[in-house]
Amino acid sequence: MIRQLKIAHDQAVEQRATAMVTMKAMLVHALDALRRETADKRQISLARQLAALRPRRLEGPEDALRYTLRTLAQRWHYLDAEAHELTKMIGDLVQRVAPQLLEPFGIGVDTAAEILVVTGDNPERIKSEAALAKLAGIAPVPTGSGMTGGRHRINHGGHRQLNAAIYRTVIVRMRFHQPTISYVARRTAEGKTKREIIRCLKRYVIREVYHLLRPAPRRAPAAS
Repeated sequence: MIRQLKIAHDQAVEQRATAMVTMKAMLVHALDALRRETADKRQISLARQLAALRPRRLEGPEDALRYTLRTLAQRWHYLDAEAHELTKMIGDLVQRVAPQLLEPFGIGVDTAAEILVVTGDNPERIKSEAALAKLAGIAPVPTGSGMTGGRHRINHGGHRQLNAAIYRTVIVRMRFHQPTISYVARRTAEGKTKREIIRCLKRYVIREVYHLLRPAPRRAPAAS
């Protein structure tokens, strides 16, 4: 169910972004007054203003442009409402099946949904934490020659959507999660690069996710 809803959600988000990019590109050809009125506006404010345009009769390029901008803005509003509705539906399903995934800092509905979709599609492959890390493309790949320990690089294989979801969680924690901020400062002082620190943090997150997905062991009933 989550997989099916997420297909529609991701398509709505992609088309919404395309509509916004097209609106901004079309505004380049608008009159100076309209460009000044829409400058530095947030996306929702820009779409709201352009959707309220009242084009005159279709007699020239400026009229055609106003019709186009209004149509694109109305499309953006429709797709935005659709994406929010689907997000709520997906969130309700995630809350029903795995509410524990929403508890850690930085893991939102979209990331939790992606985790559930990937693990649900590959239950036979997730036998350990290392297997989940490899499936997500987070298991480090050695780059040494064999003569020395060498370094490791980020794995570019695995499930790219899950990898991107874990990456977003790491970036959120690096900006707003104080323990992660302190960890980044410590590892930077040790000489680690930002890419290496992100690789380490992604492995920490996937370990946390693995233990959240494992069912709690059942306790044997007490003897009477």
